[in-house]
Amino acid sequence: MVDSVRLDELSWPEFAQKVAAGAPVLLPLGSTEQHGPHLPLNVDVVLPTGVCERVAREIGGIVAPTLNYGCKSMPRSGGGEVFPGTLSLDAHTFALVLRDVIRNLGRQGVRRLVIVNGHYENCWPSVEGLDLALRELRRDGITDMQVMRLEYWDFATRATLDQLFPDGFPGIDLEHASLLETSLMLVLRPDLVEMDKVPNDGPATFPTYDKFPVPDDFGLPPSGVLAVAVGSTAQKGELLMGDYITRISAAITKEFGL
Repeated sequence: MVDSVRLDELSWPEFAQKVAAGAPVLLPLGSTEQHGPHLPLNVDVVLPTGVCERVAREIGGIVAPTLNYGCKSMPRSGGGEVFPGTLSLDAHTFALVLRDVIRNLGRQGVRRLVIVNGHYENCWPSVEGLDLALRELRRDGITDMQVMRLEYWDFATRATLDQLFPDGFPGIDLEHASLLETSLMLVLRPDLVEMDKVPNDGPATFPTYDKFPVPDDFGLPPSGVLAVAVGSTAQKGELLMGDYITRISAAITKEFGL
């Protein structure tokens, strides 16, 4: 048997055997989106996938292929659609894609599913996709599927955040391509990080509203990095990853009675 937690690296009999044994399936949600001049466009794919793979090894789970396209990026949380390489879906499209994936998993016997979001704008469309999928599965007579939905970044402890940000945590909405994501990428894919290109044109100073079309002087730093990535290290990333693995694994174990 192949020693892998990735669904797409298993044969169909191996997948069926694990599902029949009650293995939880983790589904990472990502995006293809700008993350400054020092990080690749696949940050929101690499990070939730890496978290899911590590958690799956802890709990005997399976990691489904990551959704690589996310809901439209906005200036105040992800830099927006003005940056080359940012490829996004409409919220309705994203919700329907997620609905279809969940529906397929349910029909194939998966009864424990964990949706792990890695892109801020996916939050509410993922709730819609989940709701639509469960509605259709119930119509098909599948009523015993249990689903957890979470953002991995919510599982960092206050002690870790205080250690990483002694002057105060700026908030997750400004941590786009900044210290947290850069440090985590230095753990998972250091070969894709160019620390010599880390900008220092932040933090962003957005108004407390959106405006369309987005003005050039809306407060978005030219680099697309919303806070500050200077000082990012793999050691800081390991601190965060430790929190994520421990606390997400504990939550899944508790909710699914593993």
